[in-house]
Formats: sequence, C-alpha cells, structure tokens
Amino acid sequence: MTEQEKWEWRDPEDGIGSVILTSWQNFLEFIYAEMLDYETYIWRGQRNSNWELESTLDRLIRTANVKKAKQYDFSKKHLEQFKFATRGRRGLNPRVIETENEWWALGQHHGLATPLLDWTASPFVAAYFSFIDKGSPQTKYRAIYALHKPSIEEKVDQIVKNKEAENRKKKEEIQKGKKQVNFLAQALLDFPVNPEVEFIRPHSDENHRLVNQGGLFSKSPVGVTLNKWISNHFKGDDSYTLIKLLIPNKERDQALKNLNRMNINHLSLFPDLYGASRFCNLFGEIDNY
Repeated sequence: MTEQEKWEWRDPEDGIGSVILTSWQNFLEFIYAEMLDYETYIWRGQRNSNWELESTLDRLIRTANVKKAKQYDFSKKHLEQFKFATRGRRGLNPRVIETENEWWALGQHHGLATPLLDWTASPFVAAYFSFIDKGSPQTKYRAIYALHKPSIEEKVDQIVKNKEAENRKKKEEIQKGKKQVNFLAQALLDFPVNPEVEFIRPHSDENHRLVNQGGLFSKSPVGVTLNKWISNHFKGDDSYTLIKLLIPNKERDQALKNLNRMNINHLSLFPDLYGASRFCNLFGEIDNY
C-alpha cells in the first residue's frame, strides 16, 4: 500500500477479510464510501489487533486451565453461582429473569465473565471502544470488526436443520433395529437442537448503557472464539462475513477528539457516575478534548 492510498482491502479467506487504513480520517471516509448502505453489519472495537473475538468466560477458562471436557460444566456452575450471589442485590421487587441468556446479559453489564461479546449498530461507537483504553501490550493497530449478522444467522439455521435431519435419521435406524444405542443416547435425540451462535438483545431495563450504545450481544460455543467458528464453518467462502478494520494506534487522540465532537464519549455511552468520571479524565489526558 502506497502513502497515497487511503485504505487497502485484503481478500477474505474462509469468510474473514480485512482492511488496512492509514489514518483516522481515512476510516471516516471508508465508512461513508464503503459501508454506509450495509446496515446489516454490526460492529465491535478492540484495543489490541492481535486479540481474537474471545469472550471473558473463555479467557477465564483458559487462565484456569479447565479441560475441554469440563468447560460446559464450568460455565453452568459459574452462572448458577452468579444467580445465588445476586440475591437481595437487585433492588426492591426486581424483574423476574426467565432465560439463561438474560442472566448472562445482566452479568455482562456488571463485570461477570460471560460467553457474550458486546456489539453495536454503530461503527463509530465501536471505534470509540477500540481507542478509549490504553494498556500493554499495545499493537501497531487498533481493530474494529464488522460482522455480517444475516450470514451468521443463515449458517446457524442451516447447521440446526442438518443436525435435526441427522437425529431423525438415527431415530429411524434405531426403530428399524439397524442401530443400537443406550437409553441416554437415544433420549438425547429428542432434545431440541440449540443454535451454536446466538444474537441477544435483552429486554431488561437494568442496563441503560446497552440502550445508549445501540448494543447487542453474540454468544458462541464455550471454548471457541467467534473468529475460529467463522473460519470453521465458512471454509473456502470468499465473502466478507467478518471484516477486520485496522487503524494506526498513533491516531488515538485524534480519533477520540473527533468522536467527542460527535457526542460519542463516556458521558453519552455510560449514563452514570462512572461515565461522568471517565469523561472528565480525558480532558487531562488529551489536549483540546
């Protein structure tokens, strides 16, 4: 890529492509020129471009060296502990939480390690989360991901239908005496097939941040990063199901100042005292913020 080029598309491999941008200004131009009409993409920002799309629960499992065979049980126990720990701590007459995903979403809001990844409908909100934090190690680039949600949903639906057809075939073979399995294995064939990847928009009003951020969550199988899941299930696919945008880390101050002028900051995204505090801190960190 020459200095005159504003961005460079890298061809996708197994459904995952990338774009290298030379500046924050070029990111803005790229969004308006290339992505503005594609409202079916959702967005996520990450500080370190080497990080995969890995949930905090998966990082906890990896740090704790939980064996693969025990990861599912670890996840279930972790959520049950959270449910018990929240008793008496959700205020008076808290809303009944009926689904596991709603519990995970509540935990995500309050710092629990969960299998969820945060996404937003706005590429600019994603950019803010990509640039806001400093840390070590820091790579040359910040990363902003664009995920084509309909492609994932279509693939998941196809996987579910294939698994259901496979289960029906096995049940027929058992009934005809062509296959013998134990009682438990046979009973499992009647269980509904759960989607491997889900998108979650909680109905709970306990997370005002999610509303302000235009947010939603994705949930992948425990122990599998979303990058890996996509590359496994989109083998040979040359579509841009997942796009990784790379913006130079040196553009941080310019990006955050620009986003602040767009009213994308901690004050607007975190409508609480925490957001107010982080917002004020940046005035001492970035000139003319």
